[in-house]
Amino acid sequence: MVKLGINEKSLPAAMSWFDKLNFAKNQGFSFVEMSIDETDARIARLSWNKEQRFSLVKDIYQSGVSIDTMMLSALRRFPLGSENKAIYDQSFDMCQQAIILAKDLGIRNIQIAGYDEYYGSKTPLTHENFIENLQRVVNFAAEHQVMISIETMDDCFINSIAKIKNVKKSIVSPWLQAYPDLGNISAWPDNQPIEDLTQGLDSIIAIHVKDVLSVTDQTSGKFKDVPFGEGDVNFLGLFKALKRVGYQGTFTIEMWSENDIDADSKVVFAHDFIVDLLTQSGLLVEM
Repeated sequence: MVKLGINEKSLPAAMSWFDKLNFAKNQGFSFVEMSIDETDARIARLSWNKEQRFSLVKDIYQSGVSIDTMMLSALRRFPLGSENKAIYDQSFDMCQQAIILAKDLGIRNIQIAGYDEYYGSKTPLTHENFIENLQRVVNFAAEHQVMISIETMDDCFINSIAKIKNVKKSIVSPWLQAYPDLGNISAWPDNQPIEDLTQGLDSIIAIHVKDVLSVTDQTSGKFKDVPFGEGDVNFLGLFKALKRVGYQGTFTIEMWSENDIDADSKVVFAHDFIVDLLTQSGLLVEM
């Protein structure tokens, strides 16, 4: 049995946390993934006071739905590999705040995007700064018993589990693992998704589920807002491979529908679409 969750940015933005958790529960999800994105409003969550944190803990207990993971995509704006010393340090400070927030809320896994730089230029220095700063983050996370996981991205810097395993050769810690995105690893023509998943199994603690349009010689692909079933990801084949090798981690549906008028119906469709394929593969979903 595996658990299926939904990322916060799929859920109607106008909902309160209590309503988001209950909506997820009513649709058959086991957990929600918190988003700390690039917006000031969500970055401000890192500075929540005790009362704000406890309020969400109460919502979690009253709804019966946990927040198991956190997506720290704010690091696109404040990249760990920045050549700017102020940003380099700020990104580490934000990771420290995120780790403490996760600890307070019962979140066990913080997903960090595999970018050394997102908006700026990539250089040998941004590469080394990323490794150096991530080592600081992992050390702090280990002190607080919170997992750090690197996501495979829409960027060649880290777009496969194999590349995450190379990072793990430099940062040797059980508190650093992989959070592959099935869409992202499927989109790149140089990747072999089944081989990547099966050979990387010992590093995978969670998996993002989204559809994409693949990168080709003629196109740069599409990594967001591709409706399930309209992209190029062979979910059933990938799920069967994960079943074969004994994957026991979680799956999280990832969409960006929170501001869509029909966000709720998109979530319902995505849930049913993925649960059907998970069931066909033999990966039964825990409700």
